[in-house]
Amino acid sequence: MKLFIAIVFIGIVVSMGSALFYMMRDDRDSDSENDQRAQRMLISLAVRVGLCIFLFVSILVAWRLGLISPTGIPAGA
Repeated sequence: MKLFIAIVFIGIVVSMGSALFYMMRDDRDSDSENDQRAQRMLISLAVRVGLCIFLFVSILVAWRLGLISPTGIPAGA
């Protein structure tokens, strides 16, 4: 389960990096290419949001199925 979470987290970071790349590219290009770059940035950010939701739901399901258990502060402490 730890490997799965790490892989999805790396995917989230890569998606954020690609959105940053498309956002920071040189603006000397034509307007049609700027629109295409904005579209690619939007897709990258949408993938990031989707991966975050997928990671949250899969951690919740794994907890409910007993595959992982919380190890934080006990409830009565």
